[in-house]
Amino acid sequence: MRKISTHNAPQAIGAYSQALVANGFVFTSGQIALTPAGEFAAGGVEDQARQVFANIAAVLDASGSGVGKIVKTTLFLVNIADFEAVNALYAEFLGDHKPARSTVAVKELPRNALIEMECVALI
Repeated sequence: MRKISTHNAPQAIGAYSQALVANGFVFTSGQIALTPAGEFAAGGVEDQARQVFANIAAVLDASGSGVGKIVKTTLFLVNIADFEAVNALYAEFLGDHKPARSTVAVKELPRNALIEMECVALI
């Protein structure tokens, strides 16, 4: 296994890595809407989603992968009513690529985030 760390995404705020590479895959930790400087993205769920997607892209790039190599994503939403807005931005983020996905409504997320995303991608 190889640990992934990049300054182009927020540093881990706990006992975990931004991602790990193993057996030709990269497994990202969940990303919330923290900027690389560790500040929370301003705005609502759409602004947070954009920051989350930027963080995922940065971690994937640091691993030698990329958005077009994502195999599976999991989205966590505090309010499932945000699904439509997040889904539109998710589609924009991925373009024609359509990985498998789960979306889960949760009670709350770290730092009162509205969205969190993790993924598995090919290297």
